[in-house]
Amino acid sequence: MADATTSATTPATTGVESVPSGRVRIPYDPALLAPLPVGLPVEVYDGTGAPPTEHDGVAFYVLPYTFDRAPLRLLADMPDLRVVQALTAGYEHVLPYLPSGAVLANGRGIHEASTAELAVTLMLASLRGVPEFVRGQDAGEWRAGFYPALADRTVLIVGYGAIGQAVERRLAGFEVDVVRVARSARTTAGGEPVRAIAELPELLPAADVVVLTTPLDADTRGLVDEAFLARMRDGALLVNVARGPVVDTEALLAAVRTGRVTAALDVTDPEPLPADHPLRHAPGVLISPHVGGSSSAFLPRALRLIRRQITAWAAGRPIDNVVAGW
Repeated sequence: MADATTSATTPATTGVESVPSGRVRIPYDPALLAPLPVGLPVEVYDGTGAPPTEHDGVAFYVLPYTFDRAPLRLLADMPDLRVVQALTAGYEHVLPYLPSGAVLANGRGIHEASTAELAVTLMLASLRGVPEFVRGQDAGEWRAGFYPALADRTVLIVGYGAIGQAVERRLAGFEVDVVRVARSARTTAGGEPVRAIAELPELLPAADVVVLTTPLDADTRGLVDEAFLARMRDGALLVNVARGPVVDTEALLAAVRTGRVTAALDVTDPEPLPADHPLRHAPGVLISPHVGGSSSAFLPRALRLIRRQITAWAAGRPIDNVVAGW
């Protein structure tokens, strides 16, 4: 990743002989994205160091992969902006900064593999007692015994979009029953039922593992509240790889302190979680530091998406993943 603002014109070509008016701002070396349309003005800003001072003419802006708000604040100074490409699957943090006249595309296709891997890792680690094994190793103790298996469990996936579907694919072979939940009921391409989120109260008591992969919006903020947790069966595991505010932290703390449910969280509210936050020391809670998408799988998928989006835009074709501003 570059650590300064630079400008370049990519030497490679896709055969597109004309490009839209305006330049592209990206967070990576243009050589990593070759081939791009010939003659396309490209500049690099990766979100570190001093930001660019000249924003006129930026028509396509690929946001650096960060939750820092500094790159977002630059959007207000881009009068010619037409496309904002985020590299995150969630985009609620971008919406307040999206200027009129621009569309926002999210990072669908980048994070599914990594996040689904981590979701399954958190399930297995929490159920099979891996945190206890690590503590025992550090303490020089041999903590043998029987631990719950993932096999023969019912896994409820709340948010059956791209990431939820990727979680289900990775659960194949683990001998589990999967229940799918989305905003509204439908049937998968393979003919499997997807239940409506309104059915959660009747679905939760039968689930051994509840996996959150839903976007954060007005309908899902605080979705996992006291009533939701009360409906979960005794001994159930909550796995959150969505966004921290989907879960009411105080309600979750109260539930895990009783020992009735456990939790494995890649995201929290607040985030980053303060060192002295009680969630860090709550019984039955495993926390990873929001690394669902941060793996070796990220960069090649991000580069493929950026290349495809810029090439389509330069050719006057519709871009993918548009989630706002249309």
